[in-house]
Amino acid sequence: MSASPRIDGRVGYCGPPARGTQMRGEDRATLQAAAHAAIAYRQGVAEAAQTPVADYAQVLAAFAGPTPTTGVDGAVIIDDLVRHATPGIRAMTGPRFFGWVIGGSHPTGVAADWLTAAWGQNAGNVLASPASCAVEAVAAEWLLDLLGLPPTASVGFVTGATVANFVCLAAARSEVLRQVGWDVEADGLFGAPPVQVLIGADAHATVFSGLKYLGLGAQRVTTVATDDAGRMLATDFERALKAARGPVIAIAQAGQINTGASDPFAQIAPLAKAHGAWLHVDGAFGLWAQACPTRAALTAGVELADSWATDGHKWLQTPYDCGYAIVRHPEAHRRAMAISASYLPPPEGAERDPTAYVPELSRRARGFATWAMIRQLGREGIAEMVERCCRLAAQMAADIAAEPGAELICPVELNQFMIRFGGERGGEAGDAATLATVQRVQADAVAFLGAAQWRGRWVMRCSVSSLSTTPRAARETTAAVIGAWRAVQAAQANQASLQP
Repeated sequence: MSASPRIDGRVGYCGPPARGTQMRGEDRATLQAAAHAAIAYRQGVAEAAQTPVADYAQVLAAFAGPTPTTGVDGAVIIDDLVRHATPGIRAMTGPRFFGWVIGGSHPTGVAADWLTAAWGQNAGNVLASPASCAVEAVAAEWLLDLLGLPPTASVGFVTGATVANFVCLAAARSEVLRQVGWDVEADGLFGAPPVQVLIGADAHATVFSGLKYLGLGAQRVTTVATDDAGRMLATDFERALKAARGPVIAIAQAGQINTGASDPFAQIAPLAKAHGAWLHVDGAFGLWAQACPTRAALTAGVELADSWATDGHKWLQTPYDCGYAIVRHPEAHRRAMAISASYLPPPEGAERDPTAYVPELSRRARGFATWAMIRQLGREGIAEMVERCCRLAAQMAADIAAEPGAELICPVELNQFMIRFGGERGGEAGDAATLATVQRVQADAVAFLGAAQWRGRWVMRCSVSSLSTTPRAARETTAAVIGAWRAVQAAQANQASLQP
């Protein structure tokens, strides 16, 4: 009898393949074609145009056609995919992408994700995939340590902060209703005691999506007033708590999407606890300030909350999609999410069942890329990256705001800032000048930045969140923005001179 295969030290090697399982040459060529194309893309992305050279309609036309009747060789398919898709790919992994809070999909994370796809693991349970479950358990411990959160908290690996918020709020709904004697998992919301939700006036849209999914209502909330940077006012939060009756969920945030500001957790967390309210924190990117000693004061007290949502595909630089739902109370987390069936083997002893913490049964093994990126950067590298992004954001904001007619809307605290152009001309004129400048920046394609509304007026919004962004890339971007603003002013002056 032959011995069972054992790992011999080579990554992914467990002995020779069984007879008949060797990869076909066509399949090997397909994988190699994809790898070569990916490497070529990443080698050139730093100098690539930041705007796709083909629009949606052009890409749609390139891919459209009747449903295939016969199959095609894989290498041909990959070649067609690269040729037709690349013109419509935005350079999100490049050093001058600032449109949204998007990380750079670091090559190490990408490589780990390639292996994840090649291994084809369904990370549903321990028996199905021991490796993915074990690596996820280790990555969860590392995440809690890096973010300064309770080591006994549970972690669900989900698609991103949108689903992470949903999962955490599901645990919150379960627990606050359990405390008043209602089993929402068994009996639903029909006849349940009403749950009151307190939320800051400048909360992110994805939190409202979670409330909608859970039947709590996106509009059935009590709004807490915020300051000029979008932080909840502790005095108004306390007033809302005192007026609340029955089960209460309070939703705070670490990193307001336009300003980067965080709520005053050290003040509001004790208030929530004294009232018996569940405090959830939407920390999609701002929670990573906890991993940076020079910025951790911005999120002081966040560890006192009951749950936290954050992303890996932002500041941890993992590939999409990767987010984390973190809950102080693992039993509430499992109660809200666990899936059971006779054909699904339960974990044994200290084994961690990933399915108990996420809404999906079949899902990608996201722990591999998370583990890889934490090893790639380490505690010191993550802290340095966060600090560097924050410094670059502050410098970029100062350089642009020094240009006449450009105004920095809020002081830069983290990695976000907003600029308004031509605001001295009045509301609508400033809106038009700002939108024209953003459009010009995007058309010039040196860098990518976007527009947003803040307090009813349009601003140019900048997010510095990629490890690939260098001081040089930052300077090139500020020069492009200033040049676009000057071009807009010149065009407007020329147009005014032509008026009778």
